[in-house]
Order: sequence, then C-alpha cells, then structure tokens
Amino acid sequence: MKKGIIKAICTLSFAAFGLLAASGSQTANAQSVNSYIANNGIGHASVTSSVWGGFPHNNYRHKGKPEGVVVHETANPNSTIYNEIAYMKKNYNAAFVHSFIDASRIINIANTKYLAWGAGPVANARFVQFEQVRVHSKSAFAKEVSNAAYYTAYILHKYGLKPNDAVYDGKGTVWSHGAVSKYLGGTNHSDPKDYYASMGKKYFGASYSFAQFYKLVKTNYNNLYVEAHTPAASYDKVSYKSSNDTASLGNKYKSYRLYNHVKGSRAGVKSYSWSSVKAKTGKKVYIDNIGQKENGKYAWYRIRFSKSDSAKKYWVYEKALNISADEASEASAKVAVDDTATDSSSEVVTSSSNETNSSSTTVTSDDFS
Repeated sequence: MKKGIIKAICTLSFAAFGLLAASGSQTANAQSVNSYIANNGIGHASVTSSVWGGFPHNNYRHKGKPEGVVVHETANPNSTIYNEIAYMKKNYNAAFVHSFIDASRIINIANTKYLAWGAGPVANARFVQFEQVRVHSKSAFAKEVSNAAYYTAYILHKYGLKPNDAVYDGKGTVWSHGAVSKYLGGTNHSDPKDYYASMGKKYFGASYSFAQFYKLVKTNYNNLYVEAHTPAASYDKVSYKSSNDTASLGNKYKSYRLYNHVKGSRAGVKSYSWSSVKAKTGKKVYIDNIGQKENGKYAWYRIRFSKSDSAKKYWVYEKALNISADEASEASAKVAVDDTATDSSSEVVTSSSNETNSSSTTVTSDDFS
C-alpha cells in the first residue's frame, strides 16, 4: 500500500516537474525570434521607392498626416513580393496598401502622404499600411520581421509619432489588422497573428506574438531617435596649394605620424608608422602639396620618399620636417584650395568642414510628391 502511494506521489511529482520544465522552456523560447535577430546581427533593408502613380490620392482625416501603422500579412503561401505588387496594381479599386515587405526588401508602392484601402474605412483614414509576404525558412522569417519592425518605426519617426501598441486597448500607433477588426470595425481579418504564431512554432519552438514584434519596433524606433539626435561629426577646414619642393626628416620626426589625409580633416583618416618607410633623421622627402588648417599654426605637407610622381604619398605635420625658412613662410600664408590634390590612395582631397562617410544602412525616403 505504502509502495503504491509512494509510486503515485513520485509519478505526480515527475509530471508536475515536466509541466514546469515545459512551461520554462516555453518562456525561454518566447523571445527566441528577437534574440535570433539580435544574436545574428540581422539589420534591415533600405526602403525602396517604387511609387505607382495610378493609386488614388485621398487625404487622411487629419490634413494629410497618418496617426499610426497597420501591420498585415498576405495569407498567400505561394506568392512573391513582385506578384503581390502586380496584383495590387491591377486590383487597387478593391484594396491596396502602401508598402510590401519580405526577407530582403521593403518596397514602397503608394505615397504615404495619402491613405490606402486595406483595413476598412475607419483605419484607412488614419494609418499607413503594409503587407508582409509569406516566407519559408527560419532565417527568412527573422529577416522579414526585422524589416517590418524597422519600417514601422521608420514611419512613426517620419511623421513624428511615438510607439504605442494598440492591440490591448485600441489606442495607439502600432496596430495589427486583428486589432483594427476588434476595436475599429469595418473589417474582420486577424492577421498577422496566425502567421506569426505558426512561423514561431515551426522555426523557433514557440509562438511569435505581436507583443514581441512591438518590442522590436520600439528597439528600432529608439535607434532612429538616437541617430536623428546625434550631432554630425565636425572636421577641420583645410586649404591646399600645390608645391614642388624638397625637405628632410627632422630629428623629432618620431614624435609624429604619417597619414593618408590631413589629420582631423575628414572621416576615415589612417595613420602609418615610420618603420614602414624605413625613415631616419635627414632622409630626403619630396613635397607636392601643402595643407593649412583654418586655425592651425603650422602647415601639413604631402610627401613622398622617391622622386617618382607615382611613389606612395603621405601627409605629415610640419614639425616632423626640416623646412626652409622660405618654404615655412610660404606655407603659413593663406593658401588657395587645390581640388587636384590627391592622397596616398589617389583620392581627391577637397576643402571641407563637415565631411562624413555614407553608411550602408542609409534609408531611401518614401517622401514623394
């Protein structure tokens, strides 16, 4: 009898432990899509403009400004982004959205300054809308969700709106089609709920929810906000003039470095060690260009270590060289801009006070007339 009781207790205990373990596993996997995106450094596609002039231009209810974003999915497992776009152009009188998204593209097809017809009359008059095309792999789903979250944040930022999940109370700026059906009416769809849930279970072991998607939207929005409020880098303004002179390395040259541009004049300036050119005090150098910073006391010289014009060229601070008095006096005078000046990599050197490198994550705006 006691053995039977003990066995029953053990069975119940193991069952309870199994339920707890399963529950813990479910919770651990609940963020796996977002974690996968973060851990694999998945970014977002640029917004590509492919605005079609055939869509009608009807204003939102508030003087042309949308109040949020509605997230859709096509519910078609056998279509592509271009097939969906082509179909929508042919049938826009029935329905159309502003943009389409898949794993590698964000394509804006209708001007977001005007309303679309995709979620019933109440939502249409208020929100930008986009469709997600169904994809068929773990990586593709993660990339699509990342693109969708970015585009949602991008639209909010573009129109001065703050993220607010409307799924819970029907008040906010980020809407699923299902939330529109529940709170605003005029439609009966529930997307993207089922698509998110099924893809999460299939590829990540747990349903993916709109709440998790919304967290990704907030992350993207915060990143956009930081980028927009980060001051642009400031660089020294430099004027240049051609030269044809010689000098030698001074006895303090090791206190300075060689550069591919005048130090502080632009982004991406690289330095080089003297050992790479077998430098020594008194070594002859050939000068072909002089740079003078706007508020600099000393000049910068572009030098090479061979008489040949094709030899590699470097920029160096004046105090690293033995410069003749005449040359130093000439350099300290105001020099004219010489747009033909090139650095050691044969790049054009121009006078600039705010030169920045372009970024691979630069977004093409969908703000069109």
